[in-house]
Amino acid sequence: MKIFSAKLIVFASAILFTNGISAQQNSKLTQFVDPIIGSAKHGHVFVGANVPFGGVQLGPNNIMEGWDWCSGYNYVSNTITGFSHTHLSGTGIGDLGDISIMPVTGATILEKGKKGEEDKGYLSTFSHQNENAKAGYYSVLLDKYKIKAELTATERVGFHQYTFTKNAPTPHIMIDLVEGIGWDAPTNASFKQIDANTIVGNRNSKGWANDQRLYFVIKFSQPLKNFDIYEDNQLKESKDINGKKLKAVASFVSINNNKLQIKVALSPVSIENAILNLSTELPGWDFASTTQKADAKWEKELSKVKINASANTKKIFYTALFHTMTAPSLFNDVNNDYLGTDKKVYKQANFTNYTTFSLWDTYRAAHPLYTILHQDRVSDVVNTMLAIYKEQGKLPVWHLMGNETNTMVGYHAVPVIVDAYLKGYRGFDANLAYEAVKQSAMQKTEGIDYIQQLKYIPADKVNESVAKALEYAIDDYCIAMFAKALNKTEDYQYFGKRAQLYRQYFDQDVQFMRGKMADGKWRTPFSPVKAKHREDDYTEGNAWQYTWLVPQDVEGLINLFGGDKPFVNKLDSLFIVPADLGENSSPDISGLIGNYAQGNEPGHHIPYLYAYAGQPWKTAELIRKIDNDFFTAKPDGLCGNEDVGQMSAWYVFSALGFYPVNPANGTYVFGTPLINSATIKLEGNKNFEIKVVGNSVANKYIQRILINGKPYNKSFIEHKTIVNGGSMEIYMGNTPSKLWGINAADRPVSGK
Repeated sequence: MKIFSAKLIVFASAILFTNGISAQQNSKLTQFVDPIIGSAKHGHVFVGANVPFGGVQLGPNNIMEGWDWCSGYNYVSNTITGFSHTHLSGTGIGDLGDISIMPVTGATILEKGKKGEEDKGYLSTFSHQNENAKAGYYSVLLDKYKIKAELTATERVGFHQYTFTKNAPTPHIMIDLVEGIGWDAPTNASFKQIDANTIVGNRNSKGWANDQRLYFVIKFSQPLKNFDIYEDNQLKESKDINGKKLKAVASFVSINNNKLQIKVALSPVSIENAILNLSTELPGWDFASTTQKADAKWEKELSKVKINASANTKKIFYTALFHTMTAPSLFNDVNNDYLGTDKKVYKQANFTNYTTFSLWDTYRAAHPLYTILHQDRVSDVVNTMLAIYKEQGKLPVWHLMGNETNTMVGYHAVPVIVDAYLKGYRGFDANLAYEAVKQSAMQKTEGIDYIQQLKYIPADKVNESVAKALEYAIDDYCIAMFAKALNKTEDYQYFGKRAQLYRQYFDQDVQFMRGKMADGKWRTPFSPVKAKHREDDYTEGNAWQYTWLVPQDVEGLINLFGGDKPFVNKLDSLFIVPADLGENSSPDISGLIGNYAQGNEPGHHIPYLYAYAGQPWKTAELIRKIDNDFFTAKPDGLCGNEDVGQMSAWYVFSALGFYPVNPANGTYVFGTPLINSATIKLEGNKNFEIKVVGNSVANKYIQRILINGKPYNKSFIEHKTIVNGGSMEIYMGNTPSKLWGINAADRPVSGK
């Protein structure tokens, strides 16, 4: 009886333990992440294995078939040419794809191959049925070789595991330093075998990043039989080769248990640092444990926002939150060494250095989101930008792997820095920060010299004049607010005037922002719907879309239209008038509702402008339509480029029920929540609890709000209210409320 009881106790304990594991797994937020979402059509997201903000993005590359392969992967493809260690996510330009590794069997083939001629190259086809993408893990079966490929990563190390079939013919590994994404091409590369299991080298390349430098160490779990290096497809005798177009074939004495593991550590500084990164971050060979640790890192970051919502909304939300953490990406070593924009090595920096700043996109919502969820990283991001300022003489515009690409318009490191300062971040030199943001506004390029004289930018002198001027006005508003905070009265007044220059482009007769020529006349002919990609007065847009780009002074824009009623009438028309963009329009103008383009960033604030005119319920209607039409859990679940987190940051904010129209005034405008409740975990063991009562498809309108138990009628919430912790209850109904958010005193104040 005692024996039976003991067995029963053990059996019961086993059930409890198993159920405990099951419950723990079922409660994990990473289960809702689907990295495939946004990988089809124009989403351009990275698919593969990485950790939050990690310097390694290890994933598959397809045969390049055009613009929609900017990340190296598009869901419509069925080819894999290799697994490379750096990728962009959601950009409109392709680059990176460094150090491509492909497991193969049979005779050695040095060319990757072409679509339709798969047998002539080392590439393989694959099926999505045999593909598995999770947070921190990716696997796929390579049809041609029957090899199961599995990938995971740490911050600076990519970990491969390849399982071959039993008695696979001549298994070997292709390492291709020629392969890159987009127009990336090698300028200098090297291989060197340093022991039976280890290869080191570098890959310098030129593409979107004009001078990318990368060092690596490759460690194999099995000793090498041969390591053959090819330059321009010619076999070299040496095991230590410098060249331009290098490839290598690694073969093995044997592959134990048909399983081969490979670790690849990266460094922007040196081979020695790559080796240090490897020994520090991944000294062992436990692939399962490394995968679990990657999952745990994602779980920790995702857990900063715990929502209650439908399963579909959870999947879209947590995948969006996941996508906001692909970049900025680490660009330093474990000892804090990093490569500067000036190509000098900076040793043991006192901050964490980052790269991949898509600032024209991310200043709008992604960086404001970081000030809530990633408070530990904000000062490091600012310090990175200030270091770049010292290294290249100006703040980053679109910074990539130690290179300034100068892509897109505006000087949008400014709102990121100013927003951080105004929200109380002090982990950086404020005087240097002010010097840097002011320098941005005093450059003599891209029409900024006209702005300095408080003049408009002539459309016949400067391309994209309207878009540039409107973006500059936003940045100049931010500088004015920074100057005010630092008691720089003269600068405050000057930049305050510059922030109002948007008025110069508003044509009262047609009620649009439009280009003005040097002689003071409006550019003709004029069509508010036509768009010519990067060759007219706008940037990836038309007059309908750019007329609303005044988040720093919405009240002033309303006055230009003549008041609330004509403003709302015009805004209504934006979502109704059919888009007729013309043959040469930008593919970025996507996700259309009338002429509103959810698929491109300059319009992301527009649905929230109704609150400024006292009609917040119209915002609610639009947010629900955008959510329903343009954010899904399918591979084509994004209606435009992810743009390094901005598209997803829009969704994260909007799902929680509010959005930062002005990116640097610490105010978030209410829309309509897509969740039933949320807990935002903050620094200092504080939480901000959101409870949504009566939310449903029909009940999309906010009726009333309680903050910390007290009635709250304003149609916006301040940053400090959220980060101080507390609670907010939002009561929903199926008809617009005439009691909440309507009065002038309850409206957002954009220029605050």
